[in-house]
Amino acid sequence: MITEQIDERLLKLAEESDRDLKEIYEQIDAVCLYHSDRILSAFRKNSVSYSDFAEINGYGNYDEGRDKLERIFAEVLGCEDALVRTQIMSGTNALWLTFSALLRHGDTLISLSGTPYDSLQEMIGLYGDSSQSLKNHGVRYEQIDLVDNDFDLPRIRERLARQDVRLVEIQRSRGYSSRQSLSIARIARVIETIRSVNQDVIIMVDNCYGELVEKQEPGHVGADVVVGSLMKNLGGGIASSGGYVAGRKDLIGMVADRLTAPGVGKELGANFNQNSAFFKGIFMAPSAVRGALKTAVFTAYMLEKLGYQNVSPKWNEPRTDIIQTVELGSKQNLVAFTQGMQAASPVDSYVRVLPAPMPGYPFDEVMACGAFTQGSTIELSADAPVVPPYTLYSQGGLTPEYGRLSILLALNGLLQK
Repeated sequence: MITEQIDERLLKLAEESDRDLKEIYEQIDAVCLYHSDRILSAFRKNSVSYSDFAEINGYGNYDEGRDKLERIFAEVLGCEDALVRTQIMSGTNALWLTFSALLRHGDTLISLSGTPYDSLQEMIGLYGDSSQSLKNHGVRYEQIDLVDNDFDLPRIRERLARQDVRLVEIQRSRGYSSRQSLSIARIARVIETIRSVNQDVIIMVDNCYGELVEKQEPGHVGADVVVGSLMKNLGGGIASSGGYVAGRKDLIGMVADRLTAPGVGKELGANFNQNSAFFKGIFMAPSAVRGALKTAVFTAYMLEKLGYQNVSPKWNEPRTDIIQTVELGSKQNLVAFTQGMQAASPVDSYVRVLPAPMPGYPFDEVMACGAFTQGSTIELSADAPVVPPYTLYSQGGLTPEYGRLSILLALNGLLQK
């Protein structure tokens, strides 16, 4: 039994957390119920049938189940239309697909949330020498950094008033940075500011890790395009691959043409017998996000009580995504904590995690992800670039019970080190 291996001090602290976190857990439960109501209503509205789970092979024409699924995703994300496909391999792939569909030679892309996540930097052309980067395709890139964890509204207003920007991108999650993740309220304010000076620029939000955490999605507050992965929140821990792009109908049509071929668009694409998993994934997503959030809150509480100062978000701070960070201060601590999480995983618990290069990232990475789906980050995982200040990024947890056990074992390993 895992609990028999845990230091008594940690077990006592975990018992105290149940009392202190009760109100926060109840708030998370309320949001889960709200989204469960929305998603169940969308299933009923679209008359989901058992026949919608049938495998469609070959070209994938006339897949009514796929069409219903995309209508459900669009409704949940507050958008007109959606593209939800097995052919989209990851969130990074979904972002690249969207950028390459909507941007042309001579266009300008601006990141409004500072330097984007590491895997996007090579895609844009900020480093590396890929012939397929946006930079090498003639797309100009600019960025406007955040100020005190919020958008620089005066600078954004001034820049976009020039009417020469094709697309602005907002990264909701913090990525591998020390900034806070961006709430829907902040995204709503910046969209309102943008529209006050520019009606034509495309507003795109990288929604990874943020779905169903708050009661609204970026599409509800005016985003033109919203992008994410099914190996994160909306896959519910059930989808084994896939991604989505949701937004304005005309823009989704362009992205679909890029995925398949001009004139074919959304009409083509076999489901590889994944319709059932995708339907079940979004149906279970509110519960999976609830598990991830409770695990993150518990992690923050335990780390703060053990004396770690640089924990973000704090256990009692509002959350807008499922990511939890802590500065561990040394490579030894970073590796020890990650090894502890891997050891508590249901899959590959025997694997010894060590720093190693990872495609798309500029530094060695350490990663714990003993998941049923390789790389799934709605299942409990932890990863970090092995560079000072040795910040660990933890996310996921399909149930708070499994999350709690894994975090306790990881902390136990840290104490022993």
